[in-house]
Amino acid sequence: MEYRSTRGSGQGLDAAEAILTGLAPDGGLFVPKKCPKIDLEALLGKDYVEVALAVLQAFLPDYSKTFLKEALQSSYGAHFEGKAGYLTALSSQLYSLELWHGPTAAFKDYALQLMPKLLVEARRMLGRQDTTLILVATSGDTGKAALEGFKDMPGTAIAVFYPNQGVSEIQKLQMTTQEGENVAVFAIEGNFDDAQRGVKKAFGDRELADTLERRGVRLSSANSINWGRLVPQVVYYVTSYLQLCRKGVLRFGELLDFCVPTGNFGDIMAGWYAKQMGLPVGRLVCASNQNNVLTEFFKTGHYNANRPFYKTSSPSMDILVSSNLERLLFHASGDDEAVRGWMKELAEKGQYEVGKEVLANIQGTFSAGYADEETVGEEIRRVYEAYGYLCDPHTAVAFRVLHEGGALPRPTVVLSTASPYKFCEKVLEALGQQVPADPFEAIGLLEKTAKGQAPKSLTSLQGKAPRFTQTLPADEIAKAPLRLFPA
Repeated sequence: MEYRSTRGSGQGLDAAEAILTGLAPDGGLFVPKKCPKIDLEALLGKDYVEVALAVLQAFLPDYSKTFLKEALQSSYGAHFEGKAGYLTALSSQLYSLELWHGPTAAFKDYALQLMPKLLVEARRMLGRQDTTLILVATSGDTGKAALEGFKDMPGTAIAVFYPNQGVSEIQKLQMTTQEGENVAVFAIEGNFDDAQRGVKKAFGDRELADTLERRGVRLSSANSINWGRLVPQVVYYVTSYLQLCRKGVLRFGELLDFCVPTGNFGDIMAGWYAKQMGLPVGRLVCASNQNNVLTEFFKTGHYNANRPFYKTSSPSMDILVSSNLERLLFHASGDDEAVRGWMKELAEKGQYEVGKEVLANIQGTFSAGYADEETVGEEIRRVYEAYGYLCDPHTAVAFRVLHEGGALPRPTVVLSTASPYKFCEKVLEALGQQVPADPFEAIGLLEKTAKGQAPKSLTSLQGKAPRFTQTLPADEIAKAPLRLFPA
């Protein structure tokens, strides 16, 4: 299995090299030259780790089966308390894939419990003796999941950058109280797009790379621009389908739709790769919040980031530049020169437009919709009253898009990306409750209201003092590695 950049360079890299490098030298994202096919029907009856092993062996053949099996068992065993790939029915046609039963109560755990192991093994396979410094821009959940995954991993260090006013209080506490000797966390003045732009600038800074190399450091990424972040997410699309086959909801070969709350486009892109492997996926519905740049793109082929930026109750979707869309553009066009042109226009003008043929290729699988901030609260309440089901604001966006689309044409799975207890303020407000100022009082009230129990990883934050309090201008992100590794 060989990997190449969406912009033309990096021909012939194996998986370990692509994962360790993170972002291609030309600024592109690594993609497989050819998507592998496997007999997915043969995986019926297999557990999550067994399915994951089959999928990852196909995409990462240079990693040994023994290593992958051990890494998967340690990633998805006790950390998920038996709920890896947990699927719950709201009706005979509507299902919620609860991806938040991991250690940080967000779907990012699926990738970021495994990816650090893949990266450390890649270092061993390639004989690296330097330190790999992971730079992460986050809109909330990626930061904590990456910090937890890379905490005290040998040969690595990690620096996370989050928008100071763009995450929930619980998300901020999760990051700023992070334990570990190799971790650093910075608030930045600006939004997620500013943070992501700063991280990409650091990757493209040749002088910075040379200076760090003299200090025994190389950069890599844990954002979904890194192939090692995206490929583990393919697995839960497959396990969802297989579960519904076992329950008799589907016969193998019948189509299943997925609706995905979407920000940086990595999670839904994993669904596209699952379809290329042979999974009978019907529609992939891209659900956006009020920052609805993707909705317009999927309908018109015009990507225009020159629009107001909204801070919403679903901060992981508060993104105007969805980096992983570049992978889809490459596959839909088959033209790295065109991709380079579109990305150049995006960087210089904030917009680009694809042709009718490329758009038609994309619309063959993808559709899109969005929910504004007011309707998100309405949807949290509607879903709770209709199904007795509690969901967070990100998941509510997906439910709302489906609800407004009318009757479901076939069974549909909503990817539920975060625990509702991470966003108690919005959920309580939607349920008509007075919201306490203290976030932990809010958690307690939501537990009482919904007769549920918050994840221990959230309640255990109470009383913990932040370790990291520094705020940086976004244009100084590229200087942070030199502070962490002074001469």
